[in-house]
Amino acid sequence: MWSQIYSEETKKQSIPVITAWQLNERMYGELQGLNKQETADRFGKEQVHEWRRSYDIPPPNGESLEMCAERAVAYFKDQIIPKLVDGKHVMIAAHGNSLRSIIMHLDKLTSQEVISLELSTGIPMLYIFKEGKFIRRGSPAGPSEAGVYAYTKNLAQYRQKLDGIVQ
Repeated sequence: MWSQIYSEETKKQSIPVITAWQLNERMYGELQGLNKQETADRFGKEQVHEWRRSYDIPPPNGESLEMCAERAVAYFKDQIIPKLVDGKHVMIAAHGNSLRSIIMHLDKLTSQEVISLELSTGIPMLYIFKEGKFIRRGSPAGPSEAGVYAYTKNLAQYRQKLDGIVQ
């Protein structure tokens, strides 16, 4: 559809999309494509739990969360932060473990804290980059839209009006 409506004018109005393999999901190696039951039958329930919930133990021929973090955080530092420093807005749409890795870096989570971090699919998490620091708005457990976007001036004014009406 894009090729049918593309023009120089629409290009100016579009948000550029950059794909980066560094933000791919971690590679599960020999576990790739197996469901939980097949994996447990083949390797044992306890072993599978350790691979899925540990930070630094990779499955056979796969990546640990630590290995995924090395590439995702390096990409974030090298490619995303310079754009933020230049005053650009950036949206990252990535896989769960890549996002966990970046959140771990931004929120300074420990390896134990990050493995229990649950991210809701399709619910944005907002970080504001200000004076070289990241301020998180919203919650990985499922923030409301107002909670995520409460930093915007228009929404804040709108919420004040609503609060006045409700009280």
